[in-house]
Amino acid sequence: MENTVGDFLRSRRGRIQPEEVGLPAYGRRRVQGLRREEVAQLAGVSVDYYIRLEQGRGASASDAVLDAVARVLRLDEVEQAHLRDLVRPAHPARPAGRGGQVRPGIQLLLDMMGAVPAFVLGRRMDVLAWNALGDALLGFSAQPPEQRNAARSVFLDPAAREFYTQWEAVAAETVAYLRLDAGRHPEDRRLGALVGELSVRSEEFRRLWADHQVKEKTHGSKLIRHPVVGDLTFGYESLTPAGAAEQRIVTFTTPAGSPTAQKLALLASWSAGEAVGAPRDTRLGG
Repeated sequence: MENTVGDFLRSRRGRIQPEEVGLPAYGRRRVQGLRREEVAQLAGVSVDYYIRLEQGRGASASDAVLDAVARVLRLDEVEQAHLRDLVRPAHPARPAGRGGQVRPGIQLLLDMMGAVPAFVLGRRMDVLAWNALGDALLGFSAQPPEQRNAARSVFLDPAAREFYTQWEAVAAETVAYLRLDAGRHPEDRRLGALVGELSVRSEEFRRLWADHQVKEKTHGSKLIRHPVVGDLTFGYESLTPAGAAEQRIVTFTTPAGSPTAQKLALLASWSAGEAVGAPRDTRLGG
C-alpha cells in the first residue's frame, strides 16, 4: 500500500484555511489549506520535524507531538487513532487470514435472532456468517464464498446502486472503514489486493480512496430497495464480540409495527417457503 502518513496529513491540512486558525492569507497560495510550515508553527515543532513526520519518518514522535498536530488539523477521535496507526504501524503476530472462524456460539446467537437480519463481518469486510433473515435480505448464500465481501459488493455489483437508495453515502462509509482497517493492518496483503482490485475496477472507489476519510462503522442507518418486498428503512448496530476483536456482529433494526417490520415478516415467510433460499438478486450489506 502507499505511504499514507504524508497523504493523510496533506489531505487534512488541505481542508483548513489559514484565516480559520488566525493566520494571514497573503496573496495567492500554491497549496490549498495550511502549509507544512504553518502546521509546524501552530503545533510548536520545527519545520524539519514536521516534514519528517509527513515523510513517514516519525515513528519516534511522542504522543504530545501527535496530539498537537491533531489539534491543529482538527482531527476527531477516529482520525487521531488513525494517525497513530500510520505513524507507528503494527506488525501482525500471525498471518492475516479472513478474520478467523466464527465460533459456534456466535452462529447460534445469529440463528436465535430470527426476527432480526444479522451477519458477521471479519477483516476487510469479509462476510463470515449470517442468519436466515439476513440471507433473505442480503443474499449471502447465493454468492461464491470468495466474493462474500461487503466492499466488493457495493462497488462491483451492478445492482448495488438500485439496492442501496443512498448508494453514495454507503460507498463513502465503506471506503472510510476500509481506510481505517488499512491503517491498523498495513502489512495485510489481502487487504492491499482488495484495495487494488477495487481501484482498478471502480472509478468511484479510486476517488473516495484518495480522500483519505476514516470512519468507524458502529451504528447508522440503511435505506434498501429489496427486489421482493420493496423499500425498507433500517438502523444498524455493529457489535464486537468478546474474544473476537476482528469480527463485528451487524444487526439491522426497525421499530415493531413499522412498515419495514411488516415487510420483514413477509420476507421471512416468503424465504421460509423457498427451497433454495434467497434469490440471486438480493445484495450484500454492511
